[in-house]
Amino acid sequence: MITGSLLRAIVDRYRLSLDGVHGLAHWARVLENGRRLAASTGADPRVVELFAVFHDACRRGESVDHGHGRRGARLAAQLRGRHYELDDPAFELLVLACEDHTAGHCEGDVTVRTCWDADRLDLLRCHIEPVPERLCTTAARDPELLAWANDRARRRVEPPLLVERWRPLLPGC
Repeated sequence: MITGSLLRAIVDRYRLSLDGVHGLAHWARVLENGRRLAASTGADPRVVELFAVFHDACRRGESVDHGHGRRGARLAAQLRGRHYELDDPAFELLVLACEDHTAGHCEGDVTVRTCWDADRLDLLRCHIEPVPERLCTTAARDPELLAWANDRARRRVEPPLLVERWRPLLPGC
């Protein structure tokens, strides 16, 4: 689902350092978190994958940045049909997941909740420990999965996906 063309189109518009706390490694960890969660929750994997690359793609700063999720959803709309395909119901879920990913909600469609949890499971990269009660899915609250995600976030692991597939697509990264 995430093609080289899509990734380049997003990165070309990204204003921050690709190596920053909201950059490529974060996107790749969110994608891996989301894939693991979706296997248990039944979330739409297409939406989970696209959320990983769009949710922080339009940040203007590394700290508080009100509206960045809404801007990411707008970018997803701009690139839809040119760099990726998604039917209307799934696209609506992607927009909602991006727009509200920092609002702290835990109710709603399982795909949206899975997206939010995939992002929240990477909070330790910013020295914020995820609180299980604030995670939206049973899968994300699983102690084993939570420990795995926390370890990766704390160490700011660069997933193989980033090293082997994404970086070669992006000259200069």
